Amino acid sequence: MNGIPETLRRHLESVLRGQGDPGPLRSVRPLGGGCINNAMRVETDAGVYLLKWNPDPLPGMFAAEARGLQLLAETGTVHVPAVYAFSEPQDGLPAMILLEWLEGPPNIQSMARLGEKLAELHRSGRSPNAAYGLDRDNYLGSTPQVNGWETDWPRFFARCRLVPQMELARRNGRLTPARARLLERLIGRLDALLGGVERRPALIHGDLWGGNVIPGPDGLALIDPAVSYSDREAEIAYTHLFGGFTREFYQAYRATWPLEPGFEDRIDLYNLYHLLNHLNLFGEGYGADVDRVLRRYAG
Repeated sequence: MNGIPETLRRHLESVLRGQGDPGPLRSVRPLGGGCINNAMRVETDAGVYLLKWNPDPLPGMFAAEARGLQLLAETGTVHVPAVYAFSEPQDGLPAMILLEWLEGPPNIQSMARLGEKLAELHRSGRSPNAAYGLDRDNYLGSTPQVNGWETDWPRFFARCRLVPQMELARRNGRLTPARARLLERLIGRLDALLGGVERRPALIHGDLWGGNVIPGPDGLALIDPAVSYSDREAEIAYTHLFGGFTREFYQAYRATWPLEPGFEDRIDLYNLYHLLNHLNLFGEGYGADVDRVLRRYAG
């Protein structure tokens, strides 16, 4: 049916019956925009769903996505799609995740509400052991994201964010000698660059850019998380990278939970993680931005 394997169709119908939807599948329509997995809009007489599947997936990717969405949902703050089922590939069945289908009218006023809800997420999503990290690794896009636990934020940002990207750039042939020297110098300065700020671990979405914000029936919803317990500044910094969010979003966030003094001076430093990731994923088109940030903080 419209390009999904027969094994997946049978499995999907079984999953839906377990969710109280007797089926049958009326429509399975491919969706554009996905560059990692196949994405489909699935419709039955009883409901509409989002199906993502892959016959050769990144290991544990859908389990990591499900875990991230569940952690976000448990805070009762931001809206995320419900997870109905996920599975790894087995016996000819591709890996899959079945999610709530969300859609709604775009509303610019919803950005202010998202700012409020994101601040509530950061304030209420407490680390279970007062440390930065997560109990498992996950993914930032298609890049493995290293987690583990660390009580010191600059040390976590170095060990679990910058160093893995630096090593990946070296393997990809994208770490020039000059970049390597500046990155090593910057990592050595992180205590000073990120010190003197009151911090605590907060649950963050981790990949919060405009493409991962969609309209839902009750306002804006977040998809495709790369969660961790991190400093909330890293989350807000990333929202500035690709065009930024609206003024209303930032005003509402700060009104709900003000950011620490000097945050603006740390935005580019946090976004170095994402720029390095884009350098590794997409190539030298991001090299100039990486070099600019490195010169600013370590030149």
